[in-house]
Amino acid sequence: MLRSLMHYFERRLYARDIDARVSHPFEWGLEFLGAGQGSIYDSHSARRFIKNFNGEALSRSDSFYSPPPSRESDFETSKPESDPHPPFCWLKFTSAITTPYEKNNLVHARFFPSDKGDGAVIVSPQWNADENSHVALCHGLNRFGVSALRLSLPFHDRRMLDGFTRADFLVSANIGRTIQSVRQAALDIRRAADWLFFQGYKRVGVIGTSIGSCVSWLAFIHDERLEAGVFNMVSSWFGDVVWRALTTSHIRKSLESELTAEEVRDVWMTISPSAHTARLARERRPVLFISTKYDLTFLPDLARIFFDDCDRYNVPARKIFLPCGHYTLGQTPFKYIDAFHIINFFRRLWQ
Repeated sequence: MLRSLMHYFERRLYARDIDARVSHPFEWGLEFLGAGQGSIYDSHSARRFIKNFNGEALSRSDSFYSPPPSRESDFETSKPESDPHPPFCWLKFTSAITTPYEKNNLVHARFFPSDKGDGAVIVSPQWNADENSHVALCHGLNRFGVSALRLSLPFHDRRMLDGFTRADFLVSANIGRTIQSVRQAALDIRRAADWLFFQGYKRVGVIGTSIGSCVSWLAFIHDERLEAGVFNMVSSWFGDVVWRALTTSHIRKSLESELTAEEVRDVWMTISPSAHTARLARERRPVLFISTKYDLTFLPDLARIFFDDCDRYNVPARKIFLPCGHYTLGQTPFKYIDAFHIINFFRRLWQ
């Protein structure tokens, strides 16, 4: 009964902006992965290129997910002109990855400082979150002595391309650009952590929701300075989510013109959390995983694969399962329950 009800609400909330979802044509996008501009690849050679790229990226994932060293002068802060005493300041810095889209290459974030403690978290919202998404969570963290840096994902907010109303280029049927964008998001998190350490914070953690959870995990497992993390809605294989999720059904229509489900998993291997399970053998930092029982986007069976990986390697993770879905998590009362678990995790850990 509850499953049917939650699935009904999930589909209803999804349908609110269904007309805004654009199904862009399938593209290999090899130029985003270093292929020469103007190079011509047929389907067979494109598949071979992507396979080799993923294999190499996974074998050297430490360097693949590590940005160049930062300098304090790389970062710029400012206060909103309309308020001389705002509760936050703007932070901007150049992304570690230069994409063909100049507007996307400048990272924007809002920093909500707390004067009580020495801990700070980097907050990465969900795909197509608006500019105010997760701001209330930042304020909640502040009340318990945790500073929060709310990061804008690639192609979101001030990074959104002119003429767009959605962040279509973060996840799309362009294989190479999606890899580049997810990697960019993970590197942006690590550069944001650099800034927090420059500010004198002793403890830095991450909070990610939906795709924000994916990119936060990729940053977390490749950066041992990040002490703790909350991963809000988790999954295992990036390609499986895109292929099966209600949210990305319009993207699947384009992918189907060239790829099977198994091939979609393979082409996005390096941006999949479960592709990096070998790193779990030495993962002992505290983490909280939050999953939703009736999720039609990060489906429960895909989340279970990831949880089983963590259990096999004895990762000291706490798991919480909320009786809602991907979209309903943002509705009352679930958004408050979710925020309580996130804030309480860091309150207990850092106080």
